[in-house]
Amino acid sequence: MVKRDHVLFIVENNTVPFDRRVWAEARAAREFGYDVSVICPHDRIRKATGDLIDGIRIFRHPRAVEGLAKRTTFLEYLNAFFWELLLSVRIFLDRPFSVIHSANPPDHVFLIAWAFRPAGVKFVFDHHDLTPEAYVAKYGSKGLVYRILLWMERMSFRRADLVISTNESYRKTAVERGGKGEREVFVVRNGPDLSAFPDRPPDPALRAGFRYLIGYVGIIGAQEGLENLLEAANYLVNRKQRKDIKFAVIGTGPRLKSLVRDARAMGLGRYCQFFGWVPDSRMHEILASADVCINPEFRNPFTDKSTMIKIMEYMSFWKPIVQFYTTESDFTAGEAAISIKNNDITEFAEAILALLEDPERRQRMGRFGRERIEKLLNWQVQKQYLKAAYDQILAGPRP
Repeated sequence: MVKRDHVLFIVENNTVPFDRRVWAEARAAREFGYDVSVICPHDRIRKATGDLIDGIRIFRHPRAVEGLAKRTTFLEYLNAFFWELLLSVRIFLDRPFSVIHSANPPDHVFLIAWAFRPAGVKFVFDHHDLTPEAYVAKYGSKGLVYRILLWMERMSFRRADLVISTNESYRKTAVERGGKGEREVFVVRNGPDLSAFPDRPPDPALRAGFRYLIGYVGIIGAQEGLENLLEAANYLVNRKQRKDIKFAVIGTGPRLKSLVRDARAMGLGRYCQFFGWVPDSRMHEILASADVCINPEFRNPFTDKSTMIKIMEYMSFWKPIVQFYTTESDFTAGEAAISIKNNDITEFAEAILALLEDPERRQRMGRFGRERIEKLLNWQVQKQYLKAAYDQILAGPRP
């Protein structure tokens, strides 16, 4: 019997299977014929150190503190590094792995990969976020921490035997800022698995008597632009006196409570419903019921180069989108979105209003987005690029 290669995934900023990209990649690697293990933090539901799902071994470690400020973020990452190193040694002694597949942020796993380099272990740097740019977008400053993050990113690229980028902008960063060769970087986009997005009829109860429903899904954090969502809602409801529009906000995060409080203070409590975290089935019902979906993040050096998963989720449900223009979101959505190029919230709100009053255009945009997902961006297409990456880094006869 031919011994199968073993791939170890390490992810810090989310757990699996809730980290959809990492879980999709891990399941694909299993499908390609590899043994697969995952190290990740535990969550409120699963706190056991060991678990087995779909033949994939999952090793969860404690998350001592969740980083909301600079100091607690450092403690979170230090705690994660300790457990990731400890668990990787334990896993290697039990079943040696051939590849460490690291999903950032943060960018510290190169240290663990270097420790296993003498054993011939390859390192795949799965570049999810531009960590230095994300830091500036969150805290608004460049200083010592920013320079450290640039160094960590550079070391991750240097140690990587292969880089997986989520889009062409990240691929360009790996080549130009990371010094990687063209053949060392593969683009694997965050394509949705359409089998997980079943057709659902709209739920009229979600409208609660409102004529129109605007949908948003995502993390409720400092850099996701939710204050822009409230400003747009304030313009439509209070300035334009459109009392027939409701906003459905799906997701949780460190700013959820303050966002709810701000909405009430602006007189929007009746017009903005915050669902928090919901199961996928409920999220699908809400998105299926929306007339328009939005991405309220301003364009900045981070968002301009990043692909937002929510855009493709909206497209999967045939929804027209209003967003602020960024290079990658515009590429992803194409004619499925109206992209506002100057970070103008009034223009953003007016674009929402124009779409609500043009059902034929909404239908046309939604159809374009769904067809783009089906033909190019869905996971069944994208995972073939992941397979090509593994075939290159583990060249040789496959079992």
